[in-house]
Parts: sequence; structure tokens; C-alpha cells
Amino acid sequence: MNQRIGKDTGKSRWLTIFCLVFAGEMIFSLPFHVARFFRPTLLEVFHLTNTELGDSIAVYGIMAMLAYFPGGALADRFSPRKLMTFSLLATALGGFYFAMIPGQTGLFFLFGYWGITTIFLFWAAMIKATREWGGHLSQGKAFGILDGGRGLVAAGAATLAVFILSTIMPENVVNTTVAERQKALQAVIYLYTFLTLVAAALTWFFITDTEKETVRNRHELMKGIKDVLVNKAVWLQAVIVICAYSAYKALDYYSLYAVDVLGMNEVDSAWFVSNASYIRAVSAVGAGLIVDRLSASRVIAFLFGILVISYGLLSMLKPADNMITVIISNIIITFIAVYALRGVYFALLEETKVSGVLTGTAVGLISVIGYTPDAFFNSLAGRILDASPGLKGHQHFYMVLAAFSVAGLLATAGLVFTERKRIK
Repeated sequence: MNQRIGKDTGKSRWLTIFCLVFAGEMIFSLPFHVARFFRPTLLEVFHLTNTELGDSIAVYGIMAMLAYFPGGALADRFSPRKLMTFSLLATALGGFYFAMIPGQTGLFFLFGYWGITTIFLFWAAMIKATREWGGHLSQGKAFGILDGGRGLVAAGAATLAVFILSTIMPENVVNTTVAERQKALQAVIYLYTFLTLVAAALTWFFITDTEKETVRNRHELMKGIKDVLVNKAVWLQAVIVICAYSAYKALDYYSLYAVDVLGMNEVDSAWFVSNASYIRAVSAVGAGLIVDRLSASRVIAFLFGILVISYGLLSMLKPADNMITVIISNIIITFIAVYALRGVYFALLEETKVSGVLTGTAVGLISVIGYTPDAFFNSLAGRILDASPGLKGHQHFYMVLAAFSVAGLLATAGLVFTERKRIK
């Protein structure tokens, strides 16, 4: 078996990125897909409010924050194949407990468990393997394919899951009983559990071990950690990720917006969000190709600017007959911009000349800060929406997202200024 990802060619090279894509999305399907695509059904079956569900997911974020940085250092020492496979298996086990419909306390422990299994051994290993796959000249392409492909996998899995949900639930959704909803949701959870196990098998058999760019001893690792901690560009990248990831987390609430504001039923809203998720593939890959021609920082600044405008409009528009098309158009625009951001923000690692041998450590630091929305965003969003039910709550929600986008735009400008000053 070939021992270096960096030397994979032809079919083997594309099989590697396919496995990274599939595993990279399935690892998060149980913690996030069910809540994103089936939020109204999930709230009904588990007897939760938006705030209670948000607090459960916040436990995930807290544990993930504790796991990012040590997981990053670990990825600089060991093979992605072994780390990722074990992580996928452990995450799938949690799916069987999820299907038992645990109470609030059980969900706290489950999401906390997933915060460890999905991050500690997986996240930095996947990013490092992707950066190696892209080499020095195709970072935009590599990360664009990773996130765009993940979006395609997510949309395909969601389409299958929505089909299962709609098949089990009666045609008249309004008259569905709690028992029927629970049976349908359990089927969806088992589907995602099975797909996560498939991802573990693909990772073990088709992602080759790599010995490329690993630190050799503890002293070298500690020096690398110090170098990353004093790098201003890494900290600014972390702020950019916070703002972009908050926008991504907001997509979890679009199905609820479709029900509360646009008047869709829960199945139609799930179809709407799952179909819109196909945009992710085109957006991320397209943004990645543009980054390789221009620069990651320019593309990211433009995308944050688009989000400021779109969120600003959504915070003011009301669902009158002549405004529905405008509202839906802005929702689609935010899908495009958010997915494009997700596809390219780690391409900044190459633009800011972060050493390849320290990729895992840098990703760990960026992630422990950048993904803090996992710890606070759902609780914040739940409280905003519960405090002002209906249109007003969603408008307040979009105001907050506009503020995050402004912060992201300023952080990107700061990164460009820092890099120009360093080069001089």
C-alpha cells in the first residue's frame, strides 16, 4: 500500500479526496444534520424548546473547544487514517443512543460525547490531509473540493433522509401523531448512523498512512506550538472563522424560518433546506478555483460584504406577497456566500505561509477559537427566537448575523494589513 498521501496519483489520488469528503461530512451528520434539516420534528419528538436544544448543542461546543488544540498537536504526530477511523466509529455508537430518544440530561451527555469524538482525533487530521493533497499551488481547489464535496454528500444524505421521513409520516402532516413522528425521526437517525459506519470503513481501507511533514519529538512539537501562538495571522484567521462559522450555524434555523415566517409545513421546509444544500458543492468549489487565481483574503472579504447586505435586508423584510421572492432570493444568496466561505477560509494557511509541519497545531488554535459558536451560538439563537416568537424574533436573529459579518470583514482587512506589513 502506498505510504504517502502526497504521492498518490490518478485514481488513488481522487479516491483519497473522495474518502476525505465523505468522512468529513458524515462525522458531523448525527450531531448536526438531524437538527439542521429536521428541527421542527426534532423539537416535537424530544419535547424541546429552541433554547433547550440550543443548550444541549452548546455542551458539544464546550467539549469541542477543549478537544481542538490537543487534537491539532496530535495530528502533527500521527496518521490521519487511524485517527479518523476511530473517531467515526465512536461517533456512530452515539447514534444508537440518540435513536432511543433520551431526555434533556441524556442529550447533554450525548452532545458532550460527540464534541470529543468528532473533534479530538478527526478535525485537524482531516484538514492536514487535505492541505497535503492540495500541495502549494492548489489550496483553494483542495479545500473547495473538500467543503463542496461535503455539501454534496450532506445534501444527498438529507434528500434520502427526507424521503424516508415523508414515507413513514402520513400524507396529511398536520394530523401526524407523536408516535408516527418518533418512528420517522428514529429511521432518519439510524440512516445517519449507518452512513457514519460506512465512512469509517472507507477511511480505513482507502486513505493511506502518511509520514509527510510530521514533528519528530516533544521538543520540536513544543517549539511549533510556541511559533503558532505568537503568529498574529493565525489569530486573525481564528476571528474570520468565528464569523463565517456563525453564519454557517445560522443555516440550522432556516427550516424553522420557513415554517414560522414563510408558512411552509415541516416536510416542505425540510425539502427546501435540503435542496438548497446542493448549492454548497458549486459555491465551495467555485470559490476555491477563484482563490487559486486571486487570493483567499480577497474572496473572503467580498463574501462577507455580500452577507452584510443580505442579512441586513432579511432583518427588515416582511413576508408580504410582493416580498416573498425577494426574501427567498436573499436566503439563497446567503446559502451561496456562507458555503463559499466555508470552502476557502482554511486556504488562508497557505497564503499566510503557515509551515506545513505545523498545520495541525495551527488548525487546532484557529479551531478552538473559530468554532466557539458551537458553544454559544445555538443558545444565543434559541433565546433570541424564543424571546420574540415569529417574524420579529427572526429579524432580530438576522441583525445579529449582519453584525458578525461586519466583524468578519474587518478581521479580513486586518489580516491583509498584517501580511503586507510582514512582507515589507
